[in-house]
Amino acid sequence: MKRLALSFMALGVGWAAAFAQKNEVVPPPSCMNNEGEQVAFIDRSGGGRPDLAAGVAWRSKQGKPEVVRSNFSAATPDFQKFIGLHECAHHQTGDVDLPHPPRNGPEHLYNEAFSDCIAILRLRDEENYDATGLGRVTADMRSDMAKFGFPEISISSRISNIENCYKRDGSAQDLVDARLKQRGLLLK
Repeated sequence: MKRLALSFMALGVGWAAAFAQKNEVVPPPSCMNNEGEQVAFIDRSGGGRPDLAAGVAWRSKQGKPEVVRSNFSAATPDFQKFIGLHECAHHQTGDVDLPHPPRNGPEHLYNEAFSDCIAILRLRDEENYDATGLGRVTADMRSDMAKFGFPEISISSRISNIENCYKRDGSAQDLVDARLKQRGLLLK
């Protein structure tokens, strides 16, 4: 009986993934890295969890700055924009060209929080997101982080950071410039 139950659970997950909500994939944001290079956005589907959208910023084997967008049709248009801007921020601040800090260590978490801040400021200033738009982004983030199994303390902390960033004075570019200056990477 236990074996049947496990098979049924596996089948249920397969069905859930097969019927995951599909949204139109929004165009990627405009993105230049800290060296003035255009960042390419590449769409991929499949792999990972088809019910969760993900992004990753990196340099290709040829050294080109890229963002890979995976399973974006599983996310709402608001959250797709946020993820794209978040990954762009990793290029803007030079994260991609520095050694990756230990996963979930303080520097890694700081880089993630910083990229979240830049993303929400760009949505606020470039896309005119008001409090309702901010609420849509944070609700989507809460939902996806919960699906992935993050503890509530991690979810609420990340959302609090995004909400506080949304309220700050100044632009995303001001933050990018401050981070580049701190790292000795500001080209101006």
